[in-house]
Amino acid sequence: MLKGFGIAAQQKLLAARVLVVGAGGLGCPVLQYLCAAGVGTIGVIDDDVVSLSNLHRQVLFGTDDIGKPKVEVAVEQLRRLNPEVTINIYTQRLTVDNTLELLGKYDLVVDGSDNFATRYLVNDACVLLDKPLVYGAVSTYEGQLAVFNWNKNSEQERAVNYRDVFPQPPSAQEVPNCNEAGVLGVLPGIIGTMMATEVIKIVSEIGEVLAGKLLIYNSLNHNSYRLSIEQNSEANDLIPKSTAAFKRMIYEETCISNIEIDAAAFNEWVRNDNALIIDVRDSDEMPIVSGFKHINIPYGEILERGEELDSENIILFCLSGKRSFSAAQKLKQLRKGVNVYSLKGGIESRGS
Repeated sequence: MLKGFGIAAQQKLLAARVLVVGAGGLGCPVLQYLCAAGVGTIGVIDDDVVSLSNLHRQVLFGTDDIGKPKVEVAVEQLRRLNPEVTINIYTQRLTVDNTLELLGKYDLVVDGSDNFATRYLVNDACVLLDKPLVYGAVSTYEGQLAVFNWNKNSEQERAVNYRDVFPQPPSAQEVPNCNEAGVLGVLPGIIGTMMATEVIKIVSEIGEVLAGKLLIYNSLNHNSYRLSIEQNSEANDLIPKSTAAFKRMIYEETCISNIEIDAAAFNEWVRNDNALIIDVRDSDEMPIVSGFKHINIPYGEILERGEELDSENIILFCLSGKRSFSAAQKLKQLRKGVNVYSLKGGIESRGS
């Protein structure tokens, strides 16, 4: 009955395969409206559990769901909403090893993630796979919306992507997340429904897709701004050009802090074997660490021996992360131009 939509557009929705990254504040309304609209196959990936502090903005969940995996609770609600939709759930974390394979199964991707590492990971994968990416982000009272990697009927050589706007990820100190800065609970619902709208427009081929534009919305006064996005040569150089190059990328450590890296990033460095890893504990400290290549230089000696460390990438660790963080700060000052990192939380964070 909807003029300009009709049965043909509904059939396109039924045939569509859409992956939603994140089942949080943005993912919840996106999932609800895509499911209600009749998108035939919906994938949702999130490795987090329901938390009390998130309920004001993650409206698929209730207090009885606290502690449960988000995707498992979400799929129960969505199947009650529309049992004819196929919903695939993924409880693992997106990494360079599984992202290309997973995204390759879907027609387009919706990024509702809440961290920069995932945003850059998903963006670069979509560019490699030539998948449209619907992007949204929220903080405090303001939200952003854009469609990346979509250049249908455009004369541009390539479509703009997330890196054209933000070439390099910020540190954690520069941009706090929603748990640190807060967010008005209704704002993710507003931006999330806009994201779902863009998905429906792309799939059903109606209206004007928000490609090459960044929409900024302020919930305090309902002002919105549309900014044109131009290609950024720096961005093009930063995106891996092959599957092999993508799998060598390390996204996590640049998005956590200037020095600290988490266990996932540490494990990727170990796997890639392109960093000098140093245990800064005393040689007789327990537990003994095995399973990856490293050397031992006690904390008190690290600066004295700093000049002899022959590597462009140096990662320090200790039991809790405190000594290695202090040593990394000092070593970074000593070795200008060398990448120096500390394992956040120490070896305890790896379960070693």
